[in-house]
Amino acid sequence: MSNLVTHNADKDRYEIHVDNILAGFTQAFEDGDVVTFPHTVVFDQFEGQGLASQLVTGALDDIRVRGKKIIATCPYVARFVEKHPDYQDLLA
Repeated sequence: MSNLVTHNADKDRYEIHVDNILAGFTQAFEDGDVVTFPHTVVFDQFEGQGLASQLVTGALDDIRVRGKKIIATCPYVARFVEKHPDYQDLLA
């Protein structure tokens, strides 16, 4: 099984694909140097595989490389950042 996280700027989101099938996404609305994450979804048939964590990790790693900060209004993203101190520097 191959998982890939991509930034889909046209749809304002990061997506995770499992074997080339869209398995979920996290909305990511950019406003200058700040990206707001309001909602994360992993589709039912892909739940329980740790994909949300992989998705958010990939998204936050990309945000860091791009030199931006985040606002985590999505409860999942907020908890993820709280549990992973190495991403707390990204908070706006």
